[in-house]
Amino acid sequence: MASQQPTNALGISPPLINSANPWATSKSDLLVLYSCPHTGAVTVRTSLLNPFPHNSELHQYTFFDPKSNSTSATIFEGRSKVIPGETNSLNTLGYSPTSLDSYLEILLELAQDENLQQLTSKPWIVSVTGSAEEVGECYEHILRQHGKANLNLMMEINLSCPNIVGKPPPAYDGEAMASYIKVIKRMKTGTTNRIHVGIKTPPYTYSEQFKNLVSALEFGALPSGENAISFITTTNTLGSCLIVDDLGNPALGSSNGEGIGGMAGDALHPIALGNVKTIRRMLDTSPLEHMRNIEIIGVGGVKDSAGFSRMRKVGASIVGVGTALGREGVDIFEQILSGLAE
Repeated sequence: MASQQPTNALGISPPLINSANPWATSKSDLLVLYSCPHTGAVTVRTSLLNPFPHNSELHQYTFFDPKSNSTSATIFEGRSKVIPGETNSLNTLGYSPTSLDSYLEILLELAQDENLQQLTSKPWIVSVTGSAEEVGECYEHILRQHGKANLNLMMEINLSCPNIVGKPPPAYDGEAMASYIKVIKRMKTGTTNRIHVGIKTPPYTYSEQFKNLVSALEFGALPSGENAISFITTTNTLGSCLIVDDLGNPALGSSNGEGIGGMAGDALHPIALGNVKTIRRMLDTSPLEHMRNIEIIGVGGVKDSAGFSRMRKVGASIVGVGTALGREGVDIFEQILSGLAE
């Protein structure tokens, strides 16, 4: 049975955005996304307080054909040309080489561009990560910029990157996930000066993982009756994936030398739908109102209006696009929305 039509209390209209990904890294990337009339908000690639040490020989991505398991990438390029059929992506990327404060400076510059602001005043979703305390600092930095030159900022905590050696995704560990939520709760308690905060989760594959998520979210209850977490972005890429050539050599470089990374695109779509539906159902059936009010941004394999509609039907308030943006550019957003009108 399909979920009821989701609400959109985040005020993102149209309910279509980009996910945090390599095509939202530079100022020019962000300008193009923000200028596009078919995005309701723009997500900035995940950043840290300090720049991530990006190495182009280790941190790469490519598109591939799920039928043949083939890709046109070489380990030196880490990026294939867009070829029909290569509708999946694999990446061994870390986080953005641009620091959080540098991104906030870029966003302020764009907010002060009068020509741009005459076109739109849509929100920015600033994706961040780090330890729980570092994420608390990120929140403070973003909150200070919120409202300057009418900047409308939200924060997404990326708890799900599968590519960081020695740092497993915190969203697979209920206690670790709760530590981030408790920090945000502390930052929001006793003040009305707040911004929306969400968490980005990995693909969950069995019931205990979903239960751990819900249990962690229950720590977010605020005295005002709200939850410290406004939204969940689900899902991130599926880790431990590999593309090899006929000799067994990996298509991509990686930090551990094995070329294993996170997969997205068409093949991720069914598990993303399952995660959205399951999380939405568990939130809706919670006896706690602050849990039922959490929204879902559905991400994973959406490349057309049909995929968008499926995400909405299973409970996503907003739909994010990643791999299809990398393949098609910002025109993908118009294609999705125009398909809904047909």
